[in-house]
Amino acid sequence: MLGKSLKFSTIVALIISISACAVFQPRNVDNLCSVMSDEDWYEATLASQEKWGTPIHVQLAIMHQESKFKHDAQPPRKWYLGFIPGPRPSNAYGFAQALESTWDTYIKATGNSGADRDDFDDAIDFIGWYTATSNRKLGISKWDAKEQYLAYHEGWGGYKRKTYNSKTWLLKVSDKVKARSLQFSSQYKQCRRELDANSGWF
Repeated sequence: MLGKSLKFSTIVALIISISACAVFQPRNVDNLCSVMSDEDWYEATLASQEKWGTPIHVQLAIMHQESKFKHDAQPPRKWYLGFIPGPRPSNAYGFAQALESTWDTYIKATGNSGADRDDFDDAIDFIGWYTATSNRKLGISKWDAKEQYLAYHEGWGGYKRKTYNSKTWLLKVSDKVKARSLQFSSQYKQCRRELDANSGWF
């Protein structure tokens, strides 16, 4: 009897442990209030805003476009004959879809040596750092979601060369990011007081 009870306790403990490690998934990725309902995510985003100066709605609009807040997002791979997996177009990964080389640059610049691309806190800090660097290097306003996204996608060198002008599809995507940021800004105004109260942020 004691053995069965011990086994049951072990199973329960294992389930609780697995649940604790589960990655938060927003119920509605198109609503900032839903995305920020996780207190840790909200506090991390506020910390990034305070540290780098890029407003919450711009940071989250970029992340929405890149991963829809999926922690292990990757670019879709090519398939041959409909069932043979091919290579992915890049090594972009995680919430921010950061390339390994750009992530390494971020770590060296910030000293955040333990940063992981599939960790929300690190990914949102990365976006804050990147947009702040785009502001410093290129003069792009931290509030300009459209231009910030173009620099984010093309890289600082590509943005300087205006490589985006030959990519009609990318210009359309950047317009979507701009529209998303405005939507997120409006939503944030509706729930900011509640989010602040729940998180204890002052």
